[in-house]
Amino acid sequence: MRTHIIQIHPVTRDNWEQALQISLHENQKHLVPSITEGLAYAYIKPWDEAFDPYVLQIEGNIIGFFYISYTPESIDNYWIGGFQIDKAFQGQGMGKRALRAIIDFITDKHPLCHVISLTVERDNHIAQRLYTSMSFVSENLTNSDDEVIYRLEIR
Repeated sequence: MRTHIIQIHPVTRDNWEQALQISLHENQKHLVPSITEGLAYAYIKPWDEAFDPYVLQIEGNIIGFFYISYTPESIDNYWIGGFQIDKAFQGQGMGKRALRAIIDFITDKHPLCHVISLTVERDNHIAQRLYTSMSFVSENLTNSDDEVIYRLEIR
């Protein structure tokens, strides 16, 4: 079986409606911001920093979504948020492949970046295992929403 490359594209006026079709299992919906919320964040920039939403695609099909919130030209303020894989593509190793693609994408697009961070709901053990398998380390700290903070040193 041929492994298809996961491509990352900005959310645009040409693909935003497809992005909104990404669907999660009912028991996952409370674990991650919706695509609508992610796109709203990109518009209102609630954290007062740059905010870029992206879709994950395989052979032209949108399989997932994430955003990056960051301080341009910083070395350690790059956050992955809203990361989700459509339920039709879950359980196939796509999460790990997509996360690898996201890390490579950030390091390529932001060459000054040395640390990538993200947060995870306390009860999202599947995501926590994914992140630790990709060398993210729990800071044993939480944010204001009581989500656990993970960091990955890349340089």
